[in-house]
Amino acid sequence: MKILILKYRNIGDVLLVSPLIENLKIAYPNSKIDFCVNKDTEDMISSNRNVNKIFTYDRSNIKKYSLIKRIYHEVKFFLSFRSINYDLLINLTEGDRGALVSFFSKSQKKIGVHSKNAFLRRAYDVEIPQQEYRHTIDANLDPLRCLGIPILEKKVRIYWEKKDDLVIDKITSRTQEFIHIHPVSRWMFKCISDKTMSSIIDFCELELGTKVLITSSSDLIEKSKVEKIISKCKSNPINLSGRLSLKQTAALNKRAKMFIGIDTAIMHVSAANNIPVLAFFGPSGANHWGPWDNSFSETSYLKRQGFQKMGMHRVISEERACQPCGKDGCNGSKISDCLMNIDLETIKKNIKEMLSE
Repeated sequence: MKILILKYRNIGDVLLVSPLIENLKIAYPNSKIDFCVNKDTEDMISSNRNVNKIFTYDRSNIKKYSLIKRIYHEVKFFLSFRSINYDLLINLTEGDRGALVSFFSKSQKKIGVHSKNAFLRRAYDVEIPQQEYRHTIDANLDPLRCLGIPILEKKVRIYWEKKDDLVIDKITSRTQEFIHIHPVSRWMFKCISDKTMSSIIDFCELELGTKVLITSSSDLIEKSKVEKIISKCKSNPINLSGRLSLKQTAALNKRAKMFIGIDTAIMHVSAANNIPVLAFFGPSGANHWGPWDNSFSETSYLKRQGFQKMGMHRVISEERACQPCGKDGCNGSKISDCLMNIDLETIKKNIKEMLSE
């Protein structure tokens, strides 16, 4: 049996599809599962023994072409799956791209998200229910419910290679115990204040006596943000921003005592590694995106805002009526007021409790 899964979203979104892959392989042990994602998100599923082949869509590259060439490459991409003759196609993403792949494919069974485009509604045999207030893990498993397949697995999994561990061996050779902090996101409106983050780092290093290792992507804006945070510190954390690949960051995280950060892909990586997560949420809701505890089969994020726990993980969020708004900061400012004044003593208390556990 040949299966194609489409997920045209961001890094963390792709990682949270891993339970679906696992369950499909259990239901169809002899199947070959292919995956199609946006370029630069493939590390979240590469090295997964249950994934046969990964296709990537390079949107940024295609956008460089003239209109005629762009149409040509888009159509070529949509039609490239037609000759494979998949038995089952699952599109987990809203929007036209996945729907067009499904429409032009020859898959015997097509499951996908409802399209606002009336023409593309014919792309699927079965439409996935709306997510509403459910966790993304549960929403990603809806295709199994559509197929009548029992859900036996709800663990998020991340994989890397031995070479990634060797890189981390050198970095941690003199730092056996540490807290991993990833304070940034490609969407800066998810960040807490630099002052609060620097105070957290100082608390971990100076009061708790635990080294802090900081990561970020190689993006210049993210690296600059990390430098600003460190410049406010009285302590001397290890700055690894821009130095590690996604796989290497996952390998580093696996060795941490705990993770502290915001709603971003590395938060989900930490939860997949079964490393305790303390995360700060503002514009996004924990009911959708809270760090998933792999020992649970049901979510315990039953509220849209406020402090919540799921097993070893904790989410700190204010309780404002406007949360979660899903906006890029208050009034388009790129700064979220609900993340600027989180109580530092509450943060310290939770860090102490989590380390003692």
